[in-house]
Amino acid sequence: VQLVESGGGSVQVGGSLRLSCVASGDTMGRYCLGWFRQISDKEREGVAGIESDGSTSYADSVKGRFTISQDSAKNTLYLQMHSLKPEDTAMYYCAAHVNGGTWSDHTKYTYWGQGTQVTVS
Repeated sequence: VQLVESGGGSVQVGGSLRLSCVASGDTMGRYCLGWFRQISDKEREGVAGIESDGSTSYADSVKGRFTISQDSAKNTLYLQMHSLKPEDTAMYYCAAHVNGGTWSDHTKYTYWGQGTQVTVS
């Protein structure tokens, strides 16, 4: 499966953005999906995950502010972000795997998009 993110940009503190991740080559619903973010050369941090059964998980730092969802008809994964903070600034990646394990473990993920930059200031 190939993944392409979009929707990043620059936003003021307290603003909102919606990231999209379009999948091609396979049905997204077969995979466990996640959004990760990375600052420079730091380790990728799990932001939110959605399992093949639709259950969702979030990092504590984004709970109540971010929502992960998917549209099967469009084969697209979303990350709706509200109340953005400067510490949310990062490159955001969507990822997919069928390996099982903890949703926030980036080593489990096989497929990655190229990333989309989010800057909050």
